[in-house]
Amino acid sequence: MTTGRLGSIELIKRGVLAGAAGGLAEIVWVSFYATISGGNAANLARGVTVAAGVSAMLPAAPVTMGIAVHMALAMLLGIALAFLWQALARRAVGVNSLTAVVLAALVAVWAVNFFVILPAISPPFIALIPYPVSLISKLLFGLAAAETLRRGAAAEIVGLPPAVRVRAASGRKRHPSR
Repeated sequence: MTTGRLGSIELIKRGVLAGAAGGLAEIVWVSFYATISGGNAANLARGVTVAAGVSAMLPAAPVTMGIAVHMALAMLLGIALAFLWQALARRAVGVNSLTAVVLAALVAVWAVNFFVILPAISPPFIALIPYPVSLISKLLFGLAAAETLRRGAAAEIVGLPPAVRVRAASGRKRHPSR
């Protein structure tokens, strides 16, 4: 929970970090799934490039472009989650409830993506990954993003200056001379 109202710039920074954590969690999960199922995670990255309509921008590197698009969208989602977290935290909603709200939001994002948006813009993308695997991916995003937001809020509660918050959130100790 936060004790005060954060400025938009601070919320955007926290959201970018939360989105990056969530996006990376999804990449790790999909890569793991591809490894154990004999699939190819690169096919999913290529599918993101096609679904986003950016395959022509970098035709020689569709996997790289797919990962970049995925991470950009993840960071935008993280920013939205940071603003949601702030709004709910100001109403004294507990961390467990905030995490549940983030997870519910990610289930909603998953449902809209896989049942509304993707069938309309890129039906083949849906066949690249089973529904349960993609849902787990979104839930892992939610857990990683919520934990990142929680750590930022925890650093704020103990009154650490902004420059030290990132170190505190990561668990590293602050050097006494700083």
